[in-house]
Amino acid sequence: MSQMLSPDLSATEIRCYFVRKRNCLLVRGRFSPMYMDYYLHLMQHGIKHPDRLDQMLKDGFTAVALHLASRPHDEGCAWTINIHDPLLNIFVTGNTIPGRVTGRLFTEDVKDSGKSLFISQTTRTHMQNRQSMIEFQGNDVLAAVEQFYTQSEQRLTRIFRLPDEDFVQISAEPDADEEWLANLTEAEIPKLDEAEHLTLLETRSYVFDCGCTADRMFPMLSRLSEEDLGYIFEDGSATITCPRCAAIFRTPKADFEAWKSRQSAQTPPLS
Repeated sequence: MSQMLSPDLSATEIRCYFVRKRNCLLVRGRFSPMYMDYYLHLMQHGIKHPDRLDQMLKDGFTAVALHLASRPHDEGCAWTINIHDPLLNIFVTGNTIPGRVTGRLFTEDVKDSGKSLFISQTTRTHMQNRQSMIEFQGNDVLAAVEQFYTQSEQRLTRIFRLPDEDFVQISAEPDADEEWLANLTEAEIPKLDEAEHLTLLETRSYVFDCGCTADRMFPMLSRLSEEDLGYIFEDGSATITCPRCAAIFRTPKADFEAWKSRQSAQTPPLS
């Protein structure tokens, strides 16, 4: 997707701290700006989720932003959180360069394996892609992320939901005081900077944005048969849904044909 971010987007600032003497990494951010753009996205494309599912999706892209802020700058990730009850897939993805996260819900044709699964795919420049999958308990998305950290990353991690859409993630580093981390309570988090020595490491910014356009959906259409293309362009235009953010595009067949012509012109002839 596009590497450019629109100046109209509202950025959520995430601050990264090292908790000295506890050997833990703390990342925190207030997600109101990101949520505002998320709801504008839903309005623009006529998408409406039940309140419960809406909160689960927001928790998903909130958690993926906190995760990315704690990882190397050139790392990207995509999570598919398959929940058994209610049966749905939560898909969230993002990267830091640029700081962008997006996601969507899948509630139809979702495979029911009888258990809840967390599937993570990680990409990093000049490194082999990594994938991991764990089974988790319950349907709380933040708790699922904590279980992913424990089982797959092998790092004790806690995520706290505070008032005013403020979230804090604390992860164990080597030689961490895991007993302290495991026993932290939500009530202690607001005054943690008074009780502990926090050293600011860096600040990163993330927005809710996919970067998709109708043109960027055309490669998906190009893999369809002529019969299928004839069906979806039956009335002269096709309705295309982005698989990453559920954005809906209505595109004329002439635009698709023009794109195919440009692609053919750019393809070198076989020698």
